[in-house]
Amino acid sequence: MNKQIRMVFLDAATVGAPDNLAEISSLGDYTSYETTRPEERVARIRGHNVVITNKTVIDREIIDACPELELVCITATGMNNVDLNYAAGRGISVKNVAGYSTESVTQCTFAMLFYLMNASRYYDDYVKSGQYAKSEIFTHLGREFTQLSGTRFGVIGMGAIGKRVAAVASAFGAQVYYNSTSGKNLNVEGYPHLPLEELLASSDVVSIHCPLNDRTHNLLSGARLRLMKPTAYLINMGRGGIVDEAALAGAINENMIAGAALDVLEAEPMAASSPLLSVGRPEKLLITPHIAWASREARRLLITGTAQNIKGHFLV
Repeated sequence: MNKQIRMVFLDAATVGAPDNLAEISSLGDYTSYETTRPEERVARIRGHNVVITNKTVIDREIIDACPELELVCITATGMNNVDLNYAAGRGISVKNVAGYSTESVTQCTFAMLFYLMNASRYYDDYVKSGQYAKSEIFTHLGREFTQLSGTRFGVIGMGAIGKRVAAVASAFGAQVYYNSTSGKNLNVEGYPHLPLEELLASSDVVSIHCPLNDRTHNLLSGARLRLMKPTAYLINMGRGGIVDEAALAGAINENMIAGAALDVLEAEPMAASSPLLSVGRPEKLLITPHIAWASREARRLLITGTAQNIKGHFLV
């Protein structure tokens, strides 16, 4: 590397405090900001030739205003926060990090599913309320729970994460089927492909791992949610806009499904007016604040991958 690297991380708070951040900061001049408002972008980027961003938008306005910019590193897999075509036209490289979160998202998928399926909230509350200490027998069967083994497990989106989720579900003894939202990934070995409506109607668990795009926005509409079994669980680890949230709230209120777990929402942070905050059966809904990607190990991999992208760009 024979060129001075001047880096600015615009939204460092989004990755927390991984213990290997020096892999990036040691590569050159490094400045970081916890968050960056839209009106602060130009002033903070000027003078830097590398921008590191997770969700802060880099659009043509920013690209035009910051002529020294030559590399945008996205600390994520999704790249929709950067105007890729305009960046390419201006000779700016854009690099993401793929595959770093596969194991983390897979683990969270099953952690959330089992929390619902095993009625964990109910039983934990039962014990901590003191009721178990007053029981006359060794057990309490206040809520039925079911096994994953022998169920039909539907995966929507069979990319790297979808395939890993399918493998784990199979290891638990589930029969796995999938739907390709692009219509291009129709021959994944070991798993039958089903049309979406058939997958929804026949699955005991539906787990979403596809990207958000024009084809998948509100993919699970009210009409499609009504196809699901009343005993089925819905897990969304893709993007919030894939599920119609108002329709999902209605499905939970009307006991149309057994439960839902969401790590992603259409608005992030969550809108205070979201109908999901006022469902009548909150024990049937588990929501986490977009954390499935963020295990300690995954974030370390993300930082390492970002550092490699910077080194790869400037290596001569």
